[in-house]
Amino acid sequence: MTFRDRLHDARTHNHSLLCVGLDPDLAKLPVSLRELPLEDALRAFLRGIVEATADLACAFKPNLAFYLAHSAAGWQVLTELRGVIPADIPMVLDAKVNDMGATAEMYVRMAYDVVQADAVTVNPYLGGDAVAPYLARPDRAAIILCKTSNPGSGDLQDIRTESGEPVSLLVAGRIARWGEQYGNAGAVVGATYPAELAAVRAVLPDAPLLVPGVGAQGGDLESAVRAGRDAHGGNLLISASRSILYASSGADWQDAARAEALRLRDAMEAVG
Repeated sequence: MTFRDRLHDARTHNHSLLCVGLDPDLAKLPVSLRELPLEDALRAFLRGIVEATADLACAFKPNLAFYLAHSAAGWQVLTELRGVIPADIPMVLDAKVNDMGATAEMYVRMAYDVVQADAVTVNPYLGGDAVAPYLARPDRAAIILCKTSNPGSGDLQDIRTESGEPVSLLVAGRIARWGEQYGNAGAVVGATYPAELAAVRAVLPDAPLLVPGVGAQGGDLESAVRAGRDAHGGNLLISASRSILYASSGADWQDAARAEALRLRDAMEAVG
């Protein structure tokens, strides 16, 4: 199965556009876990979040930095995570990586073979030859940075080209071309920019779009759903991390995480 097949099945089965971010921050872990050895605390927290939300999610998204920051323990836990997440729910490694030649190939091996991610976020700045290794695996997907959710994204992404279009739409056009060639290219577009999200969807009518920025970053959920879903109501992963993971630090942390995930999932499904 391709990444898009797995995403479609999870979206259909769980009636969900919610992608749950898995970004463990030791300072915010439930109080009951903070006294455990580091690996045990991370494992218990991530397993607990997955168990609480797996039937509400279309995907899970660990962010590489939150694991590398915990040194060998974090890396060990990350390499085990695909086995914790149900096999029928895709895992997206949010790494925003890229380089050229043999280094890109090593990133591909890290993401797909070691971490066993179903998709990885990729920086397109080095161009098509550097993106190609991530797309050469037909059962996986490269989700390529297009218009990011941070306030400073416009420093480069909003620069107008000679044709008058912003760089972000130029990148969307490249992603469309790569998608036609390989069949497994997607885009990252922030919920904080709904007009740009709609413009990217127009260029990429059938591509999976990963949409961060709802919740702590202030993106509007309803606008993101309307602008980002495809003609069939899918191919959209709206990411939420902190609001779910740290809904409570008390004994009810799993119940609180589930309640927030359910609220978000249902709010997305309620958008007409």
